[in-house]
Amino acid sequence: MTMTNESLQNGSPTDPAVSASHLQRKLSEPQLSMIAIGGAIGVGLFLGSSVTVSLAGPSVILTYIFGALLALIMAYSLAEMAVVHPVAGSFGIYAQRYLNPWAGFTVRATYGLVQIIAIGAEVTAVAIYFQFWFPSIPQCVWVSVVSLGVVCINALHVGNFGEFEYWFSWVKVAAIIVFSGVGVVLITGLSPHPAVGLTNLIAFGGFFPHGLRGMWLAFTLTMSSYMGVEVLAVTAGEAKRPEEAIPRAMRTMVFRLILFYVLAIAVMVTVTPWNQTGDGTLSASPFVRAFASVGIPYAASIMNLVVITAALSSANTNLYLSTRMLFSLARGSLAPAPLGALSSKGVPHRALAVSSLGMVIAILLAVYAPQRAFLLMYGSAVAGMYYVWIVILVTHLRFRRVIGPKVKELPLKLHFFPLSNILGIAVLIAIAGSTFVVKGLEYSVPAFLVLLAFMSLEYRRVRLRRAPRAVSPFETSPESLPPEL
Repeated sequence: MTMTNESLQNGSPTDPAVSASHLQRKLSEPQLSMIAIGGAIGVGLFLGSSVTVSLAGPSVILTYIFGALLALIMAYSLAEMAVVHPVAGSFGIYAQRYLNPWAGFTVRATYGLVQIIAIGAEVTAVAIYFQFWFPSIPQCVWVSVVSLGVVCINALHVGNFGEFEYWFSWVKVAAIIVFSGVGVVLITGLSPHPAVGLTNLIAFGGFFPHGLRGMWLAFTLTMSSYMGVEVLAVTAGEAKRPEEAIPRAMRTMVFRLILFYVLAIAVMVTVTPWNQTGDGTLSASPFVRAFASVGIPYAASIMNLVVITAALSSANTNLYLSTRMLFSLARGSLAPAPLGALSSKGVPHRALAVSSLGMVIAILLAVYAPQRAFLLMYGSAVAGMYYVWIVILVTHLRFRRVIGPKVKELPLKLHFFPLSNILGIAVLIAIAGSTFVVKGLEYSVPAFLVLLAFMSLEYRRVRLRRAPRAVSPFETSPESLPPEL
């Protein structure tokens, strides 16, 4: 079921003449699922958990469980809209159609910028991981090499990209399964080693060593681990049979993600004392530290190789996402037109070049601020993602009102609507407010608000240039979609 028109479809490339100027539907359902998982499972879990565990201790397990509920609300809201409108630009187009053009522009611009920044954080994480083996080689060397490789993969045909990301993601999934399995064996005593048991969950200050406040503050970064479920909506413009693939892929991805996150983090804080793995520093992955502490030969090195693969996968996916968002803005005449050009392989190559700027920033930070580079970039992306999620949930409220009884025809539906959306929006606003007291995130929200003001001014300038007699650059009519879309 696809209740949309040709302009919203952004050109289904069934005709060779059309495919030369539009994105091509080459991504299969398995690739969609694994790309989404690959976008979500990254440094938020494998490196950022060092900070969340230091804030919450063993109660970080609860933050991942509660975060999963919010991720479910977001995923199902997006899936409903993506089935109806499987287009490049995804929730940016939805916000433009159901809220107003300003919301559509700012959410796409924000998401594109956030992903560009996140790419820099991911490649910086790879450099940190490599220093586990090669501490004498500067971070900037690894950042440069990894950046070049990721750009080359994204320059390939989208089908090749999907295949690369599919296998990248499987490595991460397999690693979490193996890590969790080994952890369960150590906890239960099914190995030659004495059983670890559940002592580490209560032995070092209890399950809530920093109280409920510490658990709540951990949400500020725990939620960023789930910020990747929106990937499926972005890939909808290049999905085969999106009305069938998107609901199935969304269900598969969300429930796997919850299982992997909760199980992995629970095993980690049970096997190793939380104050050893979660020391708040970013010198190595806490998962690598956990394996190093149990004395299994080569386990730490193998895990380090896995987290490197995980970071590469996330950087690869983030570059894909930011490229498609810039492409969508350009095709909507809200960004320079050259960014909407496609290569002979169907890749938005100019948007790809601009999206690579995050890696340039990462290289500079690796040279001048190597100890602070990761949190500077990752923290800067957090506030922007809160805004994106809030806009998506508000858009879904309007979407449901517009389609009315037709919601019964959708293959996947969000339960407890509209209470679920209202609760999600309230929690996201509260979490965003909590960043002011988390070290490294204090300035993330004010910085984003300044950025949002600049984006609004740019939007006003573009709208006035394109339509000088328009009543308002912030019109709210859903029918005000520009014809280019």
